[in-house]
Amino acid sequence: MKLASTALLPCRSADHLKSVSTTSNTLLQPRAGERQLLTARLTRSIELSKSTKHLELEVEGVEEFNFIPGQFVSIKQRKPDGREHTRAYSIASAPCGDNRLDLCLNRVDEGYLSNWLCDLEEGAKIEFHGPHGLFTLREPRRDSVFIATGTGIAPIRGMIHWLFEKPERHEGHEYWLVFGTRFEENLYYHDEFERIAHEQANFHYVPTLSRCGELWTGCRGYVQDHVREIAGDRKDMQAYICGLHQMVDANRKLLKEELGWNRKQIVFERYD
Repeated sequence: MKLASTALLPCRSADHLKSVSTTSNTLLQPRAGERQLLTARLTRSIELSKSTKHLELEVEGVEEFNFIPGQFVSIKQRKPDGREHTRAYSIASAPCGDNRLDLCLNRVDEGYLSNWLCDLEEGAKIEFHGPHGLFTLREPRRDSVFIATGTGIAPIRGMIHWLFEKPERHEGHEYWLVFGTRFEENLYYHDEFERIAHEQANFHYVPTLSRCGELWTGCRGYVQDHVREIAGDRKDMQAYICGLHQMVDANRKLLKEELGWNRKQIVFERYD
């Protein structure tokens, strides 16, 4: 993976989940009914694969950009024809107590904004509003399985880094990450998750490939095959699922209909 040679490390300064706030006392508040537009500067762009980028941003005009792990921002940009284009992108990092956030996104065929973002040079400016979204960790916390495919790993990366930044956030519970892709090169942040699994006995990383080569020694098949094994006959866990609708729907059906989970135990976000 091209990411392996980079020093990509999560921040370690967030103390706790804070109420969402994106303004400091130096910013003008938007009028009622308006969404406040913020500007962020691209400080780093890393190629995760031929079609996927990791972007690191700093929000201008604020000392601290607060969000809850799992939330998203909506990026706005005008097309050459003058029409405004807006797309939502999950935040791929945990809150750091400063003005930084990460994104992870794919180039989409004929997708204007995704290609514009992937082609940006470091130092470029981006306008957005947010944070938004309810795909966040639920309280009280319990043993959980995180299920992701492709760039659906983005919000889950933020959740996992936040949980394992401080012992009191994760002690007493077991956490599994089942991350599925077709090919090994698309296991984004693979080294990070392996490191956490090595350092934390209660974090279990399960990467699985559906089209792996002969040299692959890890799990094979679809994510739901391994979720079934992890959950077994337990009905006291939480699931967080993110990816394309077909995978999300398959895992929701597995957990609710086959394994008898309550729908409130399943938190999900679809990317299509």
